[in-house]
Amino acid sequence: MALTSFELTARDGRARTGAITTPRGTIRTPAFMPVGTAATVKGMLPESVAATGADILLGNTYHLMLRPGAERIDRLGGLHGFMNWEKPILTDSGGFQVMSLSDLRKLTEDGVEFRSHVDGSKHMLTPERSMEIQRLLGSDIVMAFDECPSLPADRDRIAESMRLSMRWAARSRDAFGDRPDHMLFGIQQGGLEEDLRGESAEALRAIGFDGYAVGGLAVGEGQEAMFACLDYAPDQLPEDRPRYLMGVGKPDDIVGAVKRGIDMMDCVLPSRSGRTGQAWTRRGPVAIKNARHADDPRPLDEECTCPACRGYSRAYLHHVFRAGEMISGMLLTWHNLHYYQELMQGMRTAIAAGRFAEFEAAFHAERARGDIEPL
Repeated sequence: MALTSFELTARDGRARTGAITTPRGTIRTPAFMPVGTAATVKGMLPESVAATGADILLGNTYHLMLRPGAERIDRLGGLHGFMNWEKPILTDSGGFQVMSLSDLRKLTEDGVEFRSHVDGSKHMLTPERSMEIQRLLGSDIVMAFDECPSLPADRDRIAESMRLSMRWAARSRDAFGDRPDHMLFGIQQGGLEEDLRGESAEALRAIGFDGYAVGGLAVGEGQEAMFACLDYAPDQLPEDRPRYLMGVGKPDDIVGAVKRGIDMMDCVLPSRSGRTGQAWTRRGPVAIKNARHADDPRPLDEECTCPACRGYSRAYLHHVFRAGEMISGMLLTWHNLHYYQELMQGMRTAIAAGRFAEFEAAFHAERARGDIEPL
């Protein structure tokens, strides 16, 4: 009997809310996953991430295989114990990072041979090795190994890549085996071509996965093109399985994706923005480095209950950012992750009440007002 499951509890238009149940906890959907690439969400303690409302974190096969090594993490008790995170973890397969970060890569039917961007050492990543690494890490949700070409790309290149990814998906499924307490997600590819995405979805359905990701977006195509693809891509995937949009994104990207039937998302943006002095609020982004904040005693967002907003002024946050103090990135990251999780909870509540359209209209109206005026 499977120990993991997915249940939809409400729909409002194409927007969905529900829950993924795992032995390590329940993931409320739609869900945003903070990114802990190298077994840490930068600038945050694990208990602080949990306090924002996050049900699940994302780790990365590519980075963790290079350092400290999957076998070492396994010897030390697995990724959960290693990074002190008791809730579920999803790991990316490493396919995207191999294509975007590594040097001198050689793509073959078997997999990808590449040199590490860290020390130049040579590695081979295949569907089988990706599944082995994610098993050693102890990932609760494992991603099939795929290739993700950057956009724009010509149709022949996208089709060739998609079909290779589907063959790798079948090998990933075989290598994953029977693990009822874990989940394996397949990844739909096909660029912005509706028929190629349909072909990919059909291949994934035939293989059979516990969840399905919409891959190959948020790679340079722009929001309009991404939304045009999401107008059909999620509906090509099984309705009774989680749908995961990889690498997204800004708050308006997330609301638009949920509107179109997406259940899960991840992005480095909240933590990366926090480290570079940008706060995401209900009225849009705030650049805390700007001089207008130097004498402002008010919080980033007067309605926010995160530690940055409860205890610190814009003037202080401006000062510590300008001074290069590490507390700046810590507080802004905490605020950003808190805001993202509040956004997800707001959407879950609205969908359950059949009021998602009202939520979306209020979201856009609030952002259109812009940041509060300086004193």
